[in-house]
Amino acid sequence: MSTKKEIEKIVKDITIPILDDYDFELVDVEYVKEGSQKFLRVYIDKPGGITIDDCQKVSERLSDKLDEIDPIEERYFLEVSSPGIDRPLKTDRDLERNLNKDVEVSLYKPIDGKRKFMGKLIKFDDDKIQIEDESVGTLDIEKKIIAKINLAVKFE
Repeated sequence: MSTKKEIEKIVKDITIPILDDYDFELVDVEYVKEGSQKFLRVYIDKPGGITIDDCQKVSERLSDKLDEIDPIEERYFLEVSSPGIDRPLKTDRDLERNLNKDVEVSLYKPIDGKRKFMGKLIKFDDDKIQIEDESVGTLDIEKKIIAKINLAVKFE
């Protein structure tokens, strides 16, 4: 029986060529148990956003490929969707695309007693990101202490 990480890697490897055909981007793959059910969730994106038709096309092709290679022994539900407005930023490509946008950063380890910061993403490199936080000013945060970074959802 494959582990969660092995299943997610296999699914990523077979999903990327399908997405390349449409110029879509793979955001994330999750294999999770909720209650008694297992879910294989594939999050995709493209400039301008993903439509229901886009999800349907990818879902059909991915489902066929999964049936063909059968990497998951147990029963599960396949869900292909957009990551949503508050999607986590996981790659340098995500960070690049969201420079000068407001982000929320949650940390494993506090900085000056705080574990959450919100501000404009100014720049990043391999080791850290820099945000302009409204309350503390410019802040450098080491990537290794970031639990999650996502676009901030602001209501005005």
